[in-house]
Amino acid sequence: MDVVSDAISAVRVGRPSSRRLRVGGRWCTRLAPYEGAGFHVVLAGDCWLLPDGGGEPVALGAGDVVLLPHGAGHVLADGPADAAEVDRAVPFEQLSEPPGAPAGGAVELLCGKYRLDRSRVHPLMAELPEVVHLPDRAGRHPELRAAVDLLARELDDAAGRPGACLALPSLLDLLLVYMIRAWMTEAATGTWPTVLGDPVATTALRALHSDPAAPWSNDRLAAAAGVSRATLARRFTPLVGRPPMAYLTWWRLTLAATRLRDTDAPLGTVAREAGYGSPYALSHAFRREFGVTPGRYRERLRD
Repeated sequence: MDVVSDAISAVRVGRPSSRRLRVGGRWCTRLAPYEGAGFHVVLAGDCWLLPDGGGEPVALGAGDVVLLPHGAGHVLADGPADAAEVDRAVPFEQLSEPPGAPAGGAVELLCGKYRLDRSRVHPLMAELPEVVHLPDRAGRHPELRAAVDLLARELDDAAGRPGACLALPSLLDLLLVYMIRAWMTEAATGTWPTVLGDPVATTALRALHSDPAAPWSNDRLAAAAGVSRATLARRFTPLVGRPPMAYLTWWRLTLAATRLRDTDAPLGTVAREAGYGSPYALSHAFRREFGVTPGRYRERLRD
């Protein structure tokens, strides 16, 4: 696994949901804050996104993609709505297509949500801005454009195509990866685009993520990265925000928490997979990080 894949996998739970919608005329709808991430793809027409809290309105055109990675509340509207219109915005769940809306309605949107567990968000995901706007520009992010095209085609006849129940959520998962990739390419500033652009830090992170249970040490990791221990510390720690072995400990405990959430694996198995020699060793470290024992953590998730 690479860092981006692991960062997404650690927080993503369940299956994404989506809704395709055609609207026209004057319209304004509110999407409440959500414990996850929201996204919109403009399949046709244009509209505006108005973030809660007075953020700058974002003009969206056909082919644009927008990700709200922290589930921020916002309004979608046919134009840059004023305060009175925003106050009267219809809840998104109540927004309906006008009767007899033609297939080529004025605005066609694909709106959806990803469920995320925010109890142990990777710093890469935490760094994403409240709104990630990815305009449709010729030659930019071809894989993202291809995913949008595939989604649009799948949605044209989703109910009647064999395998649609698997294809659609898989394409939505792929869309999330491509949106984050595109943000990393576009970001003018940001810690993690810089981290993953540094060959020493990237090689070290890839090694830790590929085999987190290995008996890593600073010397062994430096050798894997092809640098001295001093060079590894100088390049890794300022960029990632913690020393290599501290990052490894945090990541091992994050993996253990994910396994406790997603599986019924015995504690001994979880401990071995996370690089701990015994359930006791894992329990001691886990309680220090999360404030509860692994067993109690699993029970709370299922209460």
